[in-house]
Amino acid sequence: MRLIELIPLVLSLVMLGFTLLNSLTLWPTALVESSQAGSKREATISLLIPMRNEASNVVELLNSLDEVEAIDSIEVIALDDQSEDGTLLQLRNANRKYLRVIEGRELALGWLGKPHAMQQLLEASSNEILVFIDADVRLEPDGIKRAISLMQRNKWRFISPYPRQLAFTFAERMIQPLLQWSWFASVPLRFAAWRQVPSMAVGNGQLFIIERSALQEVGGFSGVKEEILEDVEMVRLLWGQQIKGSVIDASDLARCRMYQNGSELIAGYSKSLWKAFGSPFGAIITALLLLLTSWLPLILGLLGSAWGWLTFFAISLSRLLASLRTRSFWQGFLLHPISVVIFIYILALSFYKKRNGQLTWRGRVIPA
Repeated sequence: MRLIELIPLVLSLVMLGFTLLNSLTLWPTALVESSQAGSKREATISLLIPMRNEASNVVELLNSLDEVEAIDSIEVIALDDQSEDGTLLQLRNANRKYLRVIEGRELALGWLGKPHAMQQLLEASSNEILVFIDADVRLEPDGIKRAISLMQRNKWRFISPYPRQLAFTFAERMIQPLLQWSWFASVPLRFAAWRQVPSMAVGNGQLFIIERSALQEVGGFSGVKEEILEDVEMVRLLWGQQIKGSVIDASDLARCRMYQNGSELIAGYSKSLWKAFGSPFGAIITALLLLLTSWLPLILGLLGSAWGWLTFFAISLSRLLASLRTRSFWQGFLLHPISVVIFIYILALSFYKKRNGQLTWRGRVIPA
């Protein structure tokens, strides 16, 4: 076996190993508690929703919240972050007794929009268990209950449930499963949560549950006020204070369609991918690893290398297992090389926008 065949094979088998490990060992979300414990818990929950220019999501969001178990016992606060599309009007006209609507303050100097909105929600809420959700998340009726049950069962003080990622257009189906696979194939999640390794931190701000006291111990969201990836940085901040918790696969607890088309997806990810790998060097290494385990084995296989086909099979199997485990779009697992090309394009675009001061999101400029 040549070195050009050995390196991709070893990398792909390591990724497949991590995927198998996580698929088999991720924490189960089955509910284990008494009905009395459940009734006490609902009264301690604040469900907090930061919203900016989310008019298209208001109706579906509230319809899904109507089905959440014991919703009338939960404090629900939606913050309109100076929307420009009628979000506030729709919220005010929603006619939901459980819903309190507040208007967000003008963006403070040195803060990005989402951490600023979440800090205001923290200040406006009154309960001990804080459940932050994005406006495009749709909870299962018992989703909050099961997530909190798992958090308490593990004696954690926060939990970052990763919803099922819905994908319908070609770009969504190429990128969303790839990004979910990326943490399945690169981080031993149980070990990372046990040892609280900062470089292995994974978080998902679409749905984030934390004890108020734990959040206050790290100064609320002030520690991540300038972070475009505030979810991952919050996990690192909490782990740095020895506060236990982890990301989990929550594909049976909630679902989310982040973007409606390819243009939205590219705009959404290009605002933040420049930060995802620590530095331009880290991004280059990541891109090379992806190419080494996708296009190189495919090309070697087409040129007659059995090792190339074995490597391509290993990485494709890894993609398939992660997609099945997270209930995401699995049918495109053999198109992994195409996913990689699209991802690298978005990654390069993200650095280009950062360099040229073109980073924006929901009508706001993101400081470079």
